[in-house]
This record gives sequence, C-alpha cells and structure tokens, in this order.
Amino acid sequence: MEAEAAKLIGAGLASIPLAGAGVGLGLIFGNFLSGAFRNPSVAAQNQPTMLLAFALTEFTGLLGFAIAMIILYTF
Repeated sequence: MEAEAAKLIGAGLASIPLAGAGVGLGLIFGNFLSGAFRNPSVAAQNQPTMLLAFALTEFTGLLGFAIAMIILYTF
C-alpha cells in the first residue's frame, strides 16, 4: 500500500467521530426537549447539564476533525 493511500484511509477513519457527534447532539437535544415538555418546572435546572453534554459531544467531533486534518497535512 502506498503511503498516500494509507494517509487518506487514516484521515477517513479519524473523521468517524463527526458522525457520532451529530447523532449525539440529536439525542441530547431531543431528550432535553422531551423532558422539558413533560416537566417544564425543572427545565431550567437541567439546562446547564445539557449545555455541558453539548460541549463535550461537540469537542469529540472537533477532536476527530482536528486529528483528520493533522493526518492529512502533516504526514
């Protein structure tokens, strides 16, 4: 296998967390809205937890993107 082909395959595999981040964000916001509509009085208490989960999930996707770019442009 050529080094260029291996680099492209590695970058493609490193970008898989982007799909997981999209699915995770959908689950986070969907479940938050479902819970907020069922019990609106505690929605304000759950919002910081939801924002933390959003930040961590988004970080996972951005980390995968950064690793893919590092693989593509440095090796």
